[in-house]
Amino acid sequence: MDLRNIHTPVLLERCVELLTPALSHDGAVLVDATLGMGGHSEAFLERLPGLHLIGLDRDPQALAIAGERLARFADRITLVHTVYDGIAEAVAGAGFAEVDGILFDLGVSSLQLDRAERGFAYAQDAPLDMRMDPTTGATAADVIATYSEGELRRIFERYGDEKLSGRYARAIIAERANAPILTSAHLVSVLTAATPGALLGQGHPAKRVFQALRIEVNGELAALDAAIPAGMATLRVGGRIVVMSYQSLEDRIVKQDFAKAIASTSPPGLPVELPEHAPRFRLLVKGAELADEAERERNTRAIPVRLRAAERVRAEVPTRGTKQRGRR
Repeated sequence: MDLRNIHTPVLLERCVELLTPALSHDGAVLVDATLGMGGHSEAFLERLPGLHLIGLDRDPQALAIAGERLARFADRITLVHTVYDGIAEAVAGAGFAEVDGILFDLGVSSLQLDRAERGFAYAQDAPLDMRMDPTTGATAADVIATYSEGELRRIFERYGDEKLSGRYARAIIAERANAPILTSAHLVSVLTAATPGALLGQGHPAKRVFQALRIEVNGELAALDAAIPAGMATLRVGGRIVVMSYQSLEDRIVKQDFAKAIASTSPPGLPVELPEHAPRFRLLVKGAELADEAERERNTRAIPVRLRAAERVRAEVPTRGTKQRGRR
């Protein structure tokens, strides 16, 4: 398998540009919290010979592929099978108290999208699985089979922003009373039949429902909500974090976490800002950066990306009786 040809990392050069200032010293540690097939990690390891990488992924298949791709760097990598909200435990388990850089490339990976049998793509018939870690948890078929009409409507609205959520939920309940919905093609046919003819030409009727099911099955937003602050807490002063999101729900969480980190917590009315209330981070880019036209043409998966980045500028001020964390 030639991974260089089948997988083009999104915004690779921009990620390298933003993170390298924090990683250029010997012994620097980078956490790739969404390792995937290792494209971003490979570039950092090639360009920074003093770097140690901690790569996280919940998908055992992705870890195996990345491990093979990064085998020549075996003495400089630690690969961990975990969801990214386990970032603090993974860093500690690798023997480090803090790290220099963190990269999140969120959403579904190229590996999961391109392998029909994983059930992520509505354009290919496959069992309705959608688990990023196929070794554990309920599948999308389980959700379709067991959720009530109200629960289905809720996830379609919340995670897919689907305007026909109620209509689709009712159609699924009616269809599963006749036969279980076990494949992507079966679900697509139900959704298509329930879509008003005037709307059939306005995007694929399954797009938002499949997104909502994937997010629900994998608990993505809850994991992300915990992962960003946990990751930022592991960064040393001068350490940097880059997060790439592909839909608005993810980006909103990242934006809110960054906003908290760059805000002063000084009580109103204080004449001078106390050190323990000063912002802990500063933004490295203004708002969310998008891929330029050249990258969008070269790599269509870069079209929806929104990149945010920040740098730690202040350590946590220890409370009385505690010590600041050291480094291995």
